[in-house]
Amino acid sequence: MNIDISISIDKDVCIGAGQCALAAPGVFTQDDDGISELLPGRENAAGDPMLREAARACPVGAITVSDA
Repeated sequence: MNIDISISIDKDVCIGAGQCALAAPGVFTQDDDGISELLPGRENAAGDPMLREAARACPVGAITVSDA
């Protein structure tokens, strides 16, 4: 079963804590300024078991994961 999801990062809210990249390193990384971003090709990372945990781990709630 293929599940479509939407992942968004509010870069204006992100403080660069890096919790998302620690929780789901196969989905998230940080740019040179420490701001979170999706790894290329991971826009629909529904298969990653840590995706939603990474969003919950964000201390400022900058990551939103929703069913598309």
